[in-house]
Amino acid sequence: MDNTEEISSQVQEIVDQVIAVTTTYGLDVLGAIAILIIGWMVAGWAKSATAKALGRVKSVDEMLTSFFSSMVKYIILAFTVVAMLNRFGVETTSFVAVIGAAGLAIGLALQGTLSNVAAGVMLLMFRPYKVGDFIEGAGLSGTVKAAGLFTTEMATGDNIHIVVPNSQLWGAAIHNYSHHSKRRVDLLIGIGYGDDIDKAMDVIKSICAADDRIHKDPETFVEVANLGADAVELVVRVWVDSSNYWPVKFALTKAVKLTFDKEGISFPYPQRDVHIYQS
Repeated sequence: MDNTEEISSQVQEIVDQVIAVTTTYGLDVLGAIAILIIGWMVAGWAKSATAKALGRVKSVDEMLTSFFSSMVKYIILAFTVVAMLNRFGVETTSFVAVIGAAGLAIGLALQGTLSNVAAGVMLLMFRPYKVGDFIEGAGLSGTVKAAGLFTTEMATGDNIHIVVPNSQLWGAAIHNYSHHSKRRVDLLIGIGYGDDIDKAMDVIKSICAADDRIHKDPETFVEVANLGADAVELVVRVWVDSSNYWPVKFALTKAVKLTFDKEGISFPYPQRDVHIYQS
């Protein structure tokens, strides 16, 4: 009987402790659970609302929309955790200070990476280029294959894969050769001083008029640009679709050479007149 009474006494003591703890902290536990559930729901709603709002803005990239909406969600969850800890009487001031110090230390350690992220956000917001554009920046040129928060991937003309940190592109001038639908092809053609300038200009204009890829508006421009040391230099300017820039440039150069040969118009070579005096 003594053992039975002792066990019953221990069980009753445990039950009393559980009741005391439940009575003391029960409301706090329920409040913390309620805060967690509400915070989680609000975070999910805020993420969806942010994604929808940014989705209506055409200039905001899909990746940037995901980045900002996720950031809003995690910020709300962080405040939720702090509120939940405060419900239990935990001193959140020191907790927040520790998180801030840790964030500062991590930021200093990853400042290069974070600068790439910041540059990636700016590039995705202002969109100086998009996937498929041919650009030149940070001393490199190529077709953009992918644009992310950390890096931009490009392929050169001979299909070499290049990965460029976003901070380098954002901190340099970017030449986007695909941004406009039209581009101007410029050629500088030299003829001999003994050749007929007007004839050469008419030949060039007829060649340009025969190529359907060359726009009629703005019209073809052919004028004398310079009287060089060895040649009369003619400048040729025509407008084409951006996709036809190189094909037209190559074809026009070849056509001018072949037609000038038929018309007897010369391409002078650099030359020097040497006079020898004998005493």
